[in-house]
Amino acid sequence: MDSSGKVTAMASGIDLNKVGRNKLKQAVTGEEVELRSLWKDQACVLLFLRRMGCLLCRWIAKENSKLKGTLEKNKVRLIGIVPEREGLEEFLKGDYFAGELFVDEDKNCYNELGFKRYHIGNIIPAILEKPFTEAVHKAYLEGIHGNLCGDVWQSGGTLLVGKGGELILYFIQESPGDYLPLDTITKALGISANVVEAAKPESRECKVKKEQGRTPSICCLRRQLHLASCVGRS
Repeated sequence: MDSSGKVTAMASGIDLNKVGRNKLKQAVTGEEVELRSLWKDQACVLLFLRRMGCLLCRWIAKENSKLKGTLEKNKVRLIGIVPEREGLEEFLKGDYFAGELFVDEDKNCYNELGFKRYHIGNIIPAILEKPFTEAVHKAYLEGIHGNLCGDVWQSGGTLLVGKGGELILYFIQESPGDYLPLDTITKALGISANVVEAAKPESRECKVKKEQGRTPSICCLRRQLHLASCVGRS
């Protein structure tokens, strides 16, 4: 797995029984459900998005949507969870996510699952790292753009949960560019999928200079900092 982030299996210390009692609202109908009801009868891929206006979140949602058909055939639900309603209408109109979508308005699930909040001290180093810039370039190649709507400091992650509540895999974003590769998801679920993941972007000035042992130029760093506007600013 080359997505960075933090991934653990069952020994993560997460109490799904406790987290599962938190309430969510269906994004379109507003119907209130308990989180644990989502995996009561079927296994689930639960994608916790950090912000619906975020370019990277939109791209990650689209990538995960490639698995929808395969997951359905294997009786696995593809579920997206967002921490607020701001940006919801545009997200739905953009057709970024093919699965079911729910809102955690109180962010209780996010808090109890340890999806941290960023701050200026950790967001700047994160956007200068390879996982962030690669993910942004992939999103650009697919024509995906973002805006500054919503809580720009929230992070997210992914849970894979078996039918009845067995925690299969628990992934936490360490930076906004972190995501769980599709083959990691399918292998953890024990299924195979014929999907093509987004290709790595072509080499950029910074990558070339680093490989040559040279210091990236100020202009290069400025371009990377500019990418932060895709994720958000205060």
